[in-house]
Amino acid sequence: MTATMRAVLCRRHGGPEALEPGATAMPQAGPGQVRIRVAACGINFPDLLLVAGRYQDRPPLPFIPGGEVSGLIDQLGAGVTALRVGQAVMAATMLGGLAEYVVAPAGDVEPLPAGLSAEEAAAFPGVYGTAYHALVQRAQLQPGETLLVLGAAGGTGIAAVQIGKALGARVLAAAGSDDKLAFLAARGADAAINYRKVALREALRAATGGGVDVVFDPVGGELFDQAARCLNWNGRLLVVGFASGSIGCLPANLALLKGYALVGVYYGRFRKEQPVLAAANARALRELIAAGRLRPPIHRIFPLGEAPAALACLQRREVMGKVVVSVGDLGDDMRASVEYQDALEDGVEASVFSG
Repeated sequence: MTATMRAVLCRRHGGPEALEPGATAMPQAGPGQVRIRVAACGINFPDLLLVAGRYQDRPPLPFIPGGEVSGLIDQLGAGVTALRVGQAVMAATMLGGLAEYVVAPAGDVEPLPAGLSAEEAAAFPGVYGTAYHALVQRAQLQPGETLLVLGAAGGTGIAAVQIGKALGARVLAAAGSDDKLAFLAARGADAAINYRKVALREALRAATGGGVDVVFDPVGGELFDQAARCLNWNGRLLVVGFASGSIGCLPANLALLKGYALVGVYYGRFRKEQPVLAAANARALRELIAAGRLRPPIHRIFPLGEAPAALACLQRREVMGKVVVSVGDLGDDMRASVEYQDALEDGVEASVFSG
């Protein structure tokens, strides 16, 4: 008999209400893959687009949404040697996270960093990986430069705010409510702009006396159009996503006259094309976690059966930080695994550590 698991399935395209909790076959780890028993799954805007059938990649129906997870490895595929069964991990999976088990390529799976809870770890790998790649490789952000983050209170936005500060930039954070501005100021933004109250271009001119060096834009639409007019000479406009539902259009003469670059950011493709560099980024992010510079704020945690409500919360633009779905109660086992892994890395024999 085929083993089954609890999952949340998208059988038809639509809004969050199209998702259906149910049962499906448990996946098996193939060569180069691991299977993860899921503790928690982070929810992101691409999940909404995937369910709506409007993402750039369209998986065949039915599919299981959920692109970031934390949990415990419970099965290794052939050829996997760098990870072990029972190890606490986090992973960017693109799909499959809203289930009790998910399979992922071993190269996309990272040991759980000490100091992060299962829920925080599920809110980390995709959004912080995206923001780091965008700011380091694509923008080559330098200390002392001015960074504008649009949609800054969302998961990817707050990651860009924290990483921008860690890289030594002056960070201007734009969001759509005063509550979100207070949230951003408390997390290190040098200035915050409510773009529903003031024109972005005028606010930036007042804040900078000119323009900005880098724009991190996961929103698109009208904000993209405004930000495209606010860049300094040699600026970089990062196209990260289109949470507004509208794709902005750049008049090419602006890039010519201002001497700036329009730069695309596609983290999933980057991981496939440049896995060695992606792994180096992951190590750098772990060092920033250890130094206390990065920590994903959690807006709300939903149980697996309420996953549609988690996506609806994101759709209503209520979220400050990340929404997470709790799947399995693995917190104690994950903490023990991290302690065990740290002991091994410190050269302590497992038998001594376990007493």
